[in-house]
Amino acid sequence: MAKRAGFRRGLRSVGVVAQAVNGIGRIRTEVPGQLKLWFAALVVGIVAGFAALAFRKGIAWLQEIVYGSEDVHLLHTAAGQLPWYLLLVIPIIGGLIVGLILHIFTPDGRVRSVADVIEGAAIKDGRVEQRAGLASALASLITLGTGGSTGREGPVVHLAAVISTWPLRWMKADAQTGRDLLGCAVAAAVSASFNAPIAGALFALEVVLRHFAIHAFAPIVIASVAGTVLNRLEFGGAAEFVLSDPSALEFYEELPAFLLLGTICGIVAGLLMLAFFLAEDVAGTIQARLRIPRWLRPVGSGAILGLIAIQFPHIIGVGYETTARALSGDLLLKEAILMAVIKGVATAVTYGGRMGGGVFSPSLMVGALTGLAFGLIATSVFPEMSGTPRLYALAGLGGVAAAVLGAPISTTLIVFEMTGDWQTALAVMVTVSISTAIGSRIVDRSFFLTQLERRGIHVSAGPQEYLLELFQVRDIMRPMDHARPAPEDRCREMIEADDYLTLNGTLAGAFPAFDRTGEAFLPVVRVRDPEQPPELVGALFHVDALRIYNKALAAMAKEEHG
Repeated sequence: MAKRAGFRRGLRSVGVVAQAVNGIGRIRTEVPGQLKLWFAALVVGIVAGFAALAFRKGIAWLQEIVYGSEDVHLLHTAAGQLPWYLLLVIPIIGGLIVGLILHIFTPDGRVRSVADVIEGAAIKDGRVEQRAGLASALASLITLGTGGSTGREGPVVHLAAVISTWPLRWMKADAQTGRDLLGCAVAAAVSASFNAPIAGALFALEVVLRHFAIHAFAPIVIASVAGTVLNRLEFGGAAEFVLSDPSALEFYEELPAFLLLGTICGIVAGLLMLAFFLAEDVAGTIQARLRIPRWLRPVGSGAILGLIAIQFPHIIGVGYETTARALSGDLLLKEAILMAVIKGVATAVTYGGRMGGGVFSPSLMVGALTGLAFGLIATSVFPEMSGTPRLYALAGLGGVAAAVLGAPISTTLIVFEMTGDWQTALAVMVTVSISTAIGSRIVDRSFFLTQLERRGIHVSAGPQEYLLELFQVRDIMRPMDHARPAPEDRCREMIEADDYLTLNGTLAGAFPAFDRTGEAFLPVVRVRDPEQPPELVGALFHVDALRIYNKALAAMAKEEHG
């Protein structure tokens, strides 16, 4: 027995040595490639960080010229002191400039944003449009500097994606490297823009790449740290919102109130997103019926925003002044509710007019106002069991934003990093978890994924759904002169029965056809003239389609779990 035990120990020792040798060999072969990726991540992170800072300072510079405010946190106060006609005219002029930029430099007059970055990561090997992306960044800068009621995170994220796309060509990078560098650029831009290194890295993983693969984590963290260093060198590392005093969750029996607040925040976020999509549809319908040139569409929204700003200047720009007031509890209940409603309307008008900007900052503002309103009511009804209304404002700020972005983890962290208040984790986490669950039922998981669904891009369902759209029938079919073609007579019989695929079709339409017919192959036709019979060009075999699809799924799984 002793000899057998010693023999087993010897085998285990040999196995350990073999694993060590194998590990050393992998280090020798894989580390140089990893070091190159990390260096590229650092370079991309630095460039994206500088771009994010330039975008932020560009907005402040333009707002100072237009509204006379040197401090972005006092923009609404400065705007409220201007003559009414300037408040009306400024967004109109801004809308005209935005409309012309998008008309000239984009094929569809649409601003690119986070949804396009998610699409690029999922189905375009980490690439995004460059010409339209730069035009969108400029349009968003002008929008935010001239009265648009959106945020800066969407344009910053897409601008970073444009920056990461540039080196991929001369690097001849594969799809995985392209997605990793895209995540690096996004992380650096978010970190540089908001001084939030942890949230920046997790935002890139949770929202853009939509996985937490180990191979992507290190380069994304490197880029995120680079962006944060740039922010702190420029702004000193100060929190975006400075609370008047540290909040505290003094009684655990108060936690059920945050469950209710999370429910309300989820509903508010859902209504906010539906309002954005409704505004887009209504504006598109009006434009089509009145035959309005697409470059005039932002002008109409600018006029509406100008009219609103005359009475409610808090809608102008990112909205940090009003958000800070909500977090400090410096608003009455009626003011908080009214400001939240008006801000939601103004953001919907901006979005419907395709004026540019993101939805994160408006979500923060509406969330803080919602939370403050809830807190003012809760503390008045149950004063002996409630903390400060500011705590509810902070939780509401995270609750609405997390539901809109569909990013509970990174949003929770970015709330902490933007406020510097880490003592209220339980309240924010409870609110965010409930609001995200409810908001994802009202729309398709998040604002960005619903945007893509409305364009027919099914990213929200996962790779098993959107990968089907990537493979065209023409690339997989066997032509009629193939070594093993489908029987021509049988193909023509199936065409007569309308059981065929078109040359430009994808696997998204092929698999349902296979399920419907139960056939091993389907004829593929070219339709030159609707009045002429289809031309038989080949056949798609079920086994070929399954092989290609399974190979793509395996590659995606390897990347996501590697």
